Amino acid sequence: MKRISLLGASGSIGMQTLDIIREHPEKFQLSAMSVGRNIDLARKIIMEFSPEFVSVQNKLDSEALKAEFPGQAISYGSAGLEEAAVYHKSDILVNAVLGSVGLKPTLEAIKSGKTIAIANKETLVTAGHIVMEAAEKHGVPILPVDSEHSAIFQSLQGENPKNIERLIITASGGSFRDLTREQLKNVSVADALNHPNWSMGAKITIDSATMMNKGLEVIEAHWLFSLPYERISVLLHKESIIHSMVEFHDTSIMAQLGTPDMRVPIQYALTYPDRAPLSSSKRLNLAEIGTLNFKKMDFTRFRCLQFAYDAGKTGGTMPAVLNAANEIAVAAFLDGKISFLQIEDMIEKALNGHNTIANPSLETIQEVDEETRKFVSTLI
Repeated sequence: MKRISLLGASGSIGMQTLDIIREHPEKFQLSAMSVGRNIDLARKIIMEFSPEFVSVQNKLDSEALKAEFPGQAISYGSAGLEEAAVYHKSDILVNAVLGSVGLKPTLEAIKSGKTIAIANKETLVTAGHIVMEAAEKHGVPILPVDSEHSAIFQSLQGENPKNIERLIITASGGSFRDLTREQLKNVSVADALNHPNWSMGAKITIDSATMMNKGLEVIEAHWLFSLPYERISVLLHKESIIHSMVEFHDTSIMAQLGTPDMRVPIQYALTYPDRAPLSSSKRLNLAEIGTLNFKKMDFTRFRCLQFAYDAGKTGGTMPAVLNAANEIAVAAFLDGKISFLQIEDMIEKALNGHNTIANPSLETIQEVDEETRKFVSTLI
């Protein structure tokens, strides 16, 4: 029985993690969780899974839940989030929160010796050097939950990392993969949220449309697999059947295939190094699919991907600026305050206006993050 601390239980990855726990009650138990403001859903999760510790975003909601569940340990805010992450009765942390808020809880969980199943991109993007150093120091495994990184991780089982030639991360292209830049000028939020393959939260779906999601994954892959950016490539593959590949020195390529279902990589991170049946997921039938398509990535068409490569290669605080600027710009787009292409413009202005600080501390990263958010907010 693996006991799980789940951060972001009410989000897309969080809900699919609960699906896994529900399907395998003999293998997994929800020990602690955090939710944001979706208190109605929090109630349902508490009643079904009976976690021992719950954290919510604000104090009023925590008091309301305490009144309804008098025997339940409940906290709130950043302190509650960290307490859920390090909950003493859990074995593994599934970090599925959105944004840089997931960084500190992850570091605290590493210090407490928990296995980390990471679905929060911003943790490695903004502070990969700190996180991986801490994981090595405390002997804690970092298991990827993203389908792309899970595919690479699975393809490397039994292989010697020294034989890797390059990583090939596949990209669906998102909601607007068939549109020209001219056609992108007037796209709506509803259009952007209509992803052709995956069921994801709003922010990640927009990131997929701008290709920022793939850019963040490139930076993550750099840290997870200790490879330079020159040996990490992105390939457009609109069916999302091949989730990523590893090419070796002898020209062999290993790939992980499957239907687009995030529960598969989530479950693999939870069962690793074992596997378990997943009856609720559709099996892949290649004869039914017939054809798989691939296309070279156009960095001029998808400017955010170029921003991510440049920020990653520059290093230091630049990836933190990239991430913070993107979060504010995407939120503004979702609120109808800016156009789709203005997301790129705001990120570019933030990157161009930043003087990189090499080897930043956690405090410096947090300061740069806050400054960038304020700066981009003034542009809206």
